[in-house]
Amino acid sequence: MGIMAFTPMGNTVTFIAASTAPTPVQATSTTGSANQYLVQNPSTQTVFLGVGVAAANATTNSANVTSSGAAIPLLPSTTQVFSFVPGAYFTGTASANSTVYITPGDGI
Repeated sequence: MGIMAFTPMGNTVTFIAASTAPTPVQATSTTGSANQYLVQNPSTQTVFLGVGVAAANATTNSANVTSSGAAIPLLPSTTQVFSFVPGAYFTGTASANSTVYITPGDGI
């Protein structure tokens, strides 16, 4: 199996991370099975990304990491591809309002 460029398989969703996590968004694919997500943080702030199989899990997992935590830090002006369950929920926290974009798909 070769390495494949990221292929979008659904609509991009977005949220604005803030000091309190906003209502989680669900990134669903048109195929129903895409489990990779292109996550972009074009802001100037680190965003602590919370992910879950349900909205409540994503909110709980978005707490700022101090010594240990489930949130994934997204550094400013970065784009990363992650693998999670299909139809995952996303939200996040940041020290200032920061827009995050998430696109379901396949590839790296």
